[in-house]
Amino acid sequence: MSRVPIEAGYFTVPDDPTVAPRLLGSRCASCGEAFFPRRQVCARCLHDGCDDVELGPRGRLWTWTYVHVPLFAKKDAKVAAYGVGQVDLPEGPRVQALLLGGPDDFQIGMEMILDFETLRTDEDGNDVVIIRFSPLEAGAALAEEGEERP
Repeated sequence: MSRVPIEAGYFTVPDDPTVAPRLLGSRCASCGEAFFPRRQVCARCLHDGCDDVELGPRGRLWTWTYVHVPLFAKKDAKVAAYGVGQVDLPEGPRVQALLLGGPDDFQIGMEMILDFETLRTDEDGNDVVIIRFSPLEAGAALAEEGEERP
């Protein structure tokens, strides 16, 4: 069984499940500003021609909320509530994503790590995944960026 992204072009899906995903972003060749998702024209200086880069997998929680309605695109009703937050990546962009954990698990400024959540299994038996962030101290984190998970 393989993992496949819900939509290609937004994050990596490493073949090795112990390796963290990375977000697929862009960096302006002129001013150096980084973006997620990828873009061709820089929103800061309007230079045409951004380079593709991998971002993450770590960041800091800038803000968050807890949602008490079913997760969009989740076909079963098992998800009663979930966190959504904005995470500042060290490369520059602030990204919004789902958070893994309960309402007492998050604090503004805490270090977060990128991971997957399986939405469903497709007709070929692949796990269809989305990205999410979880608190670094939750145990699902990498020892160092780019290393395998413990």
